[in-house]
Amino acid sequence: MLRGPPSERSPAELLEFGVVNLDKPPGPSAHQVVAWLRDMAELDRAAHAGTLDPKVTGSLPVLLGDATRMAQVFDDAVKEYVAVLELHDEPSADMRDVIAEFEGAIYQKPPRKSAVVRKLRVREIHALDVLEVRERQALLRVRCESGTYIRKLCHDIGLALGTGAHMGDLRRTATGTFDDRSLVTMHDIADALAWWNEDDRTEPLRELVQPAERALEGVPGVTIAPSAAESVATGAPVYAPGIIECQHDPDGQLVACYTPAGAAVCIGYLVGDPDSESGLVIDLERVLV
Repeated sequence: MLRGPPSERSPAELLEFGVVNLDKPPGPSAHQVVAWLRDMAELDRAAHAGTLDPKVTGSLPVLLGDATRMAQVFDDAVKEYVAVLELHDEPSADMRDVIAEFEGAIYQKPPRKSAVVRKLRVREIHALDVLEVRERQALLRVRCESGTYIRKLCHDIGLALGTGAHMGDLRRTATGTFDDRSLVTMHDIADALAWWNEDDRTEPLRELVQPAERALEGVPGVTIAPSAAESVATGAPVYAPGIIECQHDPDGQLVACYTPAGAAVCIGYLVGDPDSESGLVIDLERVLV
């Protein structure tokens, strides 16, 4: 069944196909807070976009219901953090100059406690700013490629400064197109759900849960005809006659398909010419209806 326009969905529909930019609290793991949210909302499924260690706080987009099928769109999402760099001694070199050298491509080996293979790899530091310096502490803002270890970055900066260093507090301020301007706390969600269940007043929940299409804003979009969308719902790929409008991108690009009303139908890969009169254009990766 095709969904209606995102702006017209009820809170119940948003919970079944929505996203919450959760402000993860310190203490529990990302998996734990997602499980709590899932159980509070009485949903079958929920998934987070990019894990955070128990002590780390900040932006943790959580996909609800059928939106969990699009979790892969966050795999390469740029992350932004604010971190406290704790130096072990007074630096002899200019701290800002040394830290600036870490912008760009850097080599990192994941720490021993990581969930990935410990081999040397390259990660891109898009921006690294020193926001404040106080004695042996520096407040850093880091915008980086997904999979960058900020704890390891702080350690390596300490080695470059000749003082040694470790990471103090860490907060994620952005995940892809989600940032700290739209964060929602667990308390906010709990209060809104209680209000909705007790009094059938749904306005607070609508303000906290965004349509799942919000998570696809960084993905090129393709508008397909309602008839093509109905075929996609049964597992058929998208052929050229079903395309109404397409943002042109190179072959192999991940794209999101929408109905003319703006409802997401699927994500898939562009494999053909959308301007042709026939032939396969989008090979399905995940059906969202």
